[in-house]
Amino acid sequence: MEKVADIASDIGEYIRQQRNTAKISLRQLSKLAGVSNPYLSQIERGVRKPSAEILQQIAKGLRISAEALYVQAGILDLPTGGPVGDAIRADAELTERQKQVLLDVYESFRRENAAARPAAAPGSDTPDTTPAAKTEESA
Repeated sequence: MEKVADIASDIGEYIRQQRNTAKISLRQLSKLAGVSNPYLSQIERGVRKPSAEILQQIAKGLRISAEALYVQAGILDLPTGGPVGDAIRADAELTERQKQVLLDVYESFRRENAAARPAAAPGSDTPDTTPAAKTEESA
């Protein structure tokens, strides 16, 4: 039971931080998100644990990714991404929206490169470097 209270408190504090960073009042966020002012206040104070739907509405009002709120609320696991993803997420100079766009672009490049990479020989840690593979790369 304490874990649920901790999660509610953590997500509430995170929402309050995002709201303050965006310079939006509680009342303004309430209107933008379509959530009652008292309920939003209870969420921020950790009294209530919002549903995924409410988090999505709050994310829309804050103009951040719903995924960021889902991770904070414990609904989603923190995405993996190695040091680049961690650095992007940790950058205090970027908004949540900017972070998400950078992560999306970075992941799309990684997927594209992985799809274009020649398959490594079974049991080998290095890509195929036969003349045929080199010819395909230079073409």
